[in-house]
Order: sequence, then C-alpha cells, then structure tokens
Amino acid sequence: MDNTKIDRINALYHKSQSVGLTEEEKEEQAALRREYIAAIRGSLRGQLNNISIKEADGSITDLGKKYGGIKDA
Repeated sequence: MDNTKIDRINALYHKSQSVGLTEEEKEEQAALRREYIAAIRGSLRGQLNNISIKEADGSITDLGKKYGGIKDA
C-alpha cells in the first residue's frame, strides 16, 4: 500500500472526528482500511514464513514449510 492511500485513511479519520463523513466517504474509508489490513497481514505472513528455528538436536525447522504451506523449491 502506498503512502497516498495511508494519507487518505488518516485524512478521512481526522475529518470523521471533526465534521463527520458522507456515506461515500465512509465506504471509501472502510475499503481503504480493508486494503491496509490485508497488506499488513501479507507482510507479516511473509516475515513469519521466513523464520527458521534451530532445534536442540541441531536440526533446522523451517516454519514456512512446516506451517505456512510453503513448498520445497
């Protein structure tokens, strides 16, 4: 998500706190928020899928392959 959309989310929030939003603006705000949350979830999922844990026996467990549905290349 680019900064212009984040700025728009913030502008709509501030407007809602001061004067209120029209129905179109409320719909736009909801859509932008859904898009923002999807982007955050995707980013977090990508980070979590790249985590590997070194077990006590010295083996490496790739959590992306174990839990994230990542297939071997």
